[in-house]
Amino acid sequence: MPDPVIERPYHHGSLRAALLDAAERRLRADGADRLSLRDLAREVGVSHGAPRRHFADRQALLDALAESGFARLDRELRDALAGAGEEFEPRLHAAATAYARFATESASLLDVMYAGKHRPGADRILAAASAPFGLLRRLVRQGQGEGVLVTDDLDRVATVLLATLQGIASFINGGVVEPEHRGVLVEAAVDQFLHGAGPR
Repeated sequence: MPDPVIERPYHHGSLRAALLDAAERRLRADGADRLSLRDLAREVGVSHGAPRRHFADRQALLDALAESGFARLDRELRDALAGAGEEFEPRLHAAATAYARFATESASLLDVMYAGKHRPGADRILAAASAPFGLLRRLVRQGQGEGVLVTDDLDRVATVLLATLQGIASFINGGVVEPEHRGVLVEAAVDQFLHGAGPR
């Protein structure tokens, strides 16, 4: 007599959070292309239809990952700034270090975050992204207000800073630079940024 089919439970105490945690682990191991709601349901131990209570489809899951990723980046930047005191340069070094760490330790997630931000109708992701990017803009504004940075164009100066940090992360994530050099590179990049973006 064949074994009875074991039905997986439909309900889960914190299913959305469990699915997002599992999705991020899969993302880190296999990349976004391999993410599947059915596989995630199996991993967290619920019926294959249960995830659709929270995510209508795979894209909705990716969007939720992007949104939660920006929220986490915001928390990590805030924590770094809170521990750096009030002076601009230590705050800049702390924020740059925190961003580069996130961008290298959660590289696949960051790819999903940036891809999601530029999709049409991604209002929730844009709102989530505005928090960490707003922190960086306010940090640059602090430097401009204290006369450490040029007062030309806030967005341009902030974009140069972010592009510099993302470039370092891309080199590390692409295997061009070893991860253990991250700290030294970030410190050098911030010092050069301060020199290049200082008052003329």
